[in-house]
Amino acid sequence: MTPQELNRYSRHFLLPEIGRDGQEKLKKSAVFVVGAGGLGSPLLLYLAAAGVGRIGIIDFDPVDESNLQRQVLYVTKDIGFLKVEKAREKLIALNPYIQVEIFADRLNAKNAVSLFEKYDVIADGTDNFSTRYLTNDAGFFAKKPVVSASVLGFEGQLGVFNYFGGACYRCLYPEPPPMGTMPSCAEGGVLGVLPGIMGTLQCLEVIKVILGLGDVMSNRLLHFDALAGSFQSLETVRDQDCSLCGNKPTIVRLSEDSAFCTTMKKGESEMILQMECVELQRKINEGEDFQLLDVREDFERDICQIENSVHIPLKEVVDRYQELSDKKQIVVYCKMGGRSQKACEVLAAKGYNVANLKGGIIGWIDNVDPSMEKY
Repeated sequence: MTPQELNRYSRHFLLPEIGRDGQEKLKKSAVFVVGAGGLGSPLLLYLAAAGVGRIGIIDFDPVDESNLQRQVLYVTKDIGFLKVEKAREKLIALNPYIQVEIFADRLNAKNAVSLFEKYDVIADGTDNFSTRYLTNDAGFFAKKPVVSASVLGFEGQLGVFNYFGGACYRCLYPEPPPMGTMPSCAEGGVLGVLPGIMGTLQCLEVIKVILGLGDVMSNRLLHFDALAGSFQSLETVRDQDCSLCGNKPTIVRLSEDSAFCTTMKKGESEMILQMECVELQRKINEGEDFQLLDVREDFERDICQIENSVHIPLKEVVDRYQELSDKKQIVVYCKMGGRSQKACEVLAAKGYNVANLKGGIIGWIDNVDPSMEKY
């Protein structure tokens, strides 16, 4: 360790639980971070500041203006650039004594295990269930602990999975939820500071795992309620019947299929039709007889809306569905497609002919009418 590093990490040396030996462990460690967004931003900054010697980052998204409310790793001039490239630039500027390896790619069943095997700890900062389950499963097969955090609205969760035979994520939640039943941050919103709190706690658990320090959040789930200002720690156990880590597992290899959220169905077998925005535009231009349903909230509709759409918020669809025509196809839209998918399930169960607008009104703006205000 160089004299410059000794000075940089001097506050760690003063802690007898870490000291020089612990700092050497951090320098020799390697952490792989899935997602460089709201959770990844504070997580990556503090991993770099702590002196974790090698940090890997996978993310395929560019920086968007809507990210800046919570993704503090980026600034306005970074908009349009790949997150991983800007993340590496910022981390090296913060700590030139570390290595940062970036992967401008989507994590998938083909690359996950081979990537994870090269690192000591995996940190899950994803914002969707498919990648969260894929990360958990790949961590199990690569025999690596996974420190996972999630945020939505005003609440956050944190846990450490696959840690010395402890519970995996599937022990708590055996299967991904059906598509559309759980909103993403883009649909449900998130308090900007919340990923900062949970991402910092996530970094703390990564450091504890590396150093073997304290009581790691394994076989426990930490829940944070920002409005109440309260933390609750829930005890969990490894499920002996878990499909992944149980005594008789049914998931014996990494598969995209096992991680994908299940698709809503009409009846028992017919899948909900996903309509492309350009197809909706064609139907409108050709004057086809159908009904367009907007299931967003009032304030969203005040920002932008597709002309001639009926408005019934998602929470009211189950009580007001009879206001819709059962003689026409109903094309349902929301902001990005999640809530409208749930509305389609409700209406399909009532016998309506429905289609979900793929990408929602954001997809409509991107592909059909860029003059509309995006939010």
